[in-house]
Amino acid sequence: MTVTPITTAPVISPDTPLLSIVCPTFNHEDFLAQALDGFIAQRTTFPYEVLVNDDASTDGTAQILARYAQRYPGIIRPFYHSVNQYQQGKECTPGLFKEARGRYIAYCEGDDYWTDPHKLQIQVDFLESHPDYVMTYHDAMAFDIHGERGIQLQGKLRRDASALELQKGRQLSTLTVCFRNVFHELPPELVGAPLGDMCWWSLLGAHGKGKFLGQIKPAKYRVHPGGIFSMRSKKRKLHMSLHTCSALANYYHRQGNQVLYEYFLVQVFALSLAAISPLQKLQALMLVARNVSVNLFKRLIPTAT
Repeated sequence: MTVTPITTAPVISPDTPLLSIVCPTFNHEDFLAQALDGFIAQRTTFPYEVLVNDDASTDGTAQILARYAQRYPGIIRPFYHSVNQYQQGKECTPGLFKEARGRYIAYCEGDDYWTDPHKLQIQVDFLESHPDYVMTYHDAMAFDIHGERGIQLQGKLRRDASALELQKGRQLSTLTVCFRNVFHELPPELVGAPLGDMCWWSLLGAHGKGKFLGQIKPAKYRVHPGGIFSMRSKKRKLHMSLHTCSALANYYHRQGNQVLYEYFLVQVFALSLAAISPLQKLQALMLVARNVSVNLFKRLIPTAT
C-alpha cells in the first residue's frame, strides 16, 4: 500500500481562514447555541470560519443560527435549506466540505459541543509539524439527560491509527476530528452511504496516519431522541454498517485495491450473518463451505486437455 503524505499546502492570506469548522444541524433549537459557543470560544493564533448547514429545521434552529451569524459575520457562514435534504436521501456534509476554505477541517454536529478552548490550536499545531499525519482526534464523553455515559473510545482505540487502519474505517469520535482539507468529490460508490464518516476516514487514510491527542479535554456527545445515529435500533445500525461496507468494497474494487476490497467483503459477510436468523446462518455457512470445497477441488484436480 502506498501512502501519500501531504507535503504542500495552499498559501493562506490574512483574509483566508486556516481552518474550517463544519457543523450540520437539524432541529437543534435546544442545543445549537452551546455548540456555537464552543466554536467561538476557541483560542487560536490563526483565523477560522464556521460553516453551519440548517437542513430545513421545523423549530427555532434557523433563527438561532441567523442571530449568531449576525453577531459574528466574519466567522459564521450560515447555509439554509427550504426542503430537508436528509429525507431526500442527500447528505449535506460533502457540500460543506466543498465550501470550506481552510487548509484544515474540524467537524461537530449542532447537538454536540467542545469543552476545550485550546482544542483547535493543539490539533493544527500538530498537523502543521507532522506532514505524515492526515488527521487528529481525541476523547469524547457521551451523555444524556441522566448524566454521563462514558468515554466513547476505549482500550486500543485510544491511540494513533495507521494509514491502513484509517482506510479500514477505524472507529473514531467524529465530533473530535481535525483533518487536512483533501476532499473534493466523493467517489460515486460512496455517495449516499449511511455512515459517511466511516467513508471519510477511509479516504483520508490514503494521505497519511491519524494522531490521538489525549491532552485535549473530552468533547461532549449528546444522546437524545432526535439523534440521527445514536438512537437508531441495533438492527438499523447493523444495516447502515452493512450498506457502508458494501459501498467501500465496490469503491476499492474499482480502485484495484485487492487488500481493502477483500477486507470490506469480509465485513459484509460478517454483518450479513449477524442480520439473519440462526437457521439462515446455518444454511449460509453450509453454502460457503460447499463453495470453498468446490473451488479447492477445481484447483487441486488438473484440467483435462
